Amino acid sequence: MQTEILQPTQENLLRAAELIKRGELVAFPTETVYGLGADGLNVEACRKIFTAKGRPSDKPLSLHVSSLEMVERVAKISAAAEKLFAAFCPGALTIILPKNKIVPDFVTGGRSSVGIRFPANDVALELIKLAEVPIAAPSANLSGKTPPKTAQEVFDNLSGRVEIILDGGACTFGVSSTIIDLTAEPKILRHGAISAEKILEVLK
Repeated sequence: MQTEILQPTQENLLRAAELIKRGELVAFPTETVYGLGADGLNVEACRKIFTAKGRPSDKPLSLHVSSLEMVERVAKISAAAEKLFAAFCPGALTIILPKNKIVPDFVTGGRSSVGIRFPANDVALELIKLAEVPIAAPSANLSGKTPPKTAQEVFDNLSGRVEIILDGGACTFGVSSTIIDLTAEPKILRHGAISAEKILEVLK
């Protein structure tokens, strides 16, 4: 496979969205790090993420969305989640919620919950809108390597494993999103771009 780095023109975004719809992989920028994206409701497409990254198959994938309507399609939104979406989304926060049946168990590693991320990046949001599906997208690097902050870093990791890398420039944060689990008492699972203090302040 020949990997291309492309500017995120409307034509290239449409091409990338068609690849997602066909069950292929596309790397794209977010405000945190670059993601390796596939149709998050297509098991075979998501298998390709694990193969490309060399990722353990029991690790769950989060879903990137472009609207609250898309969140409601895949997860059950609690009052606490509504507060966090209002305060921080679009933004560098992944919220774990009870999943709806439409989300395959393979995508969530057999769990009854799913991570939801609403990225604050125009390229990412436009790609999700055009693909018309939530996009599963862990960081676009080989498993165990540093998450990439530029398209060139993605290429260095995944050349020959992904058809298109959309080049949105360097990521704003360069660190991963904060992860909070809201399936029971709120719990920070990964510290990231948004501080735990800010999150917990909103929940109070």
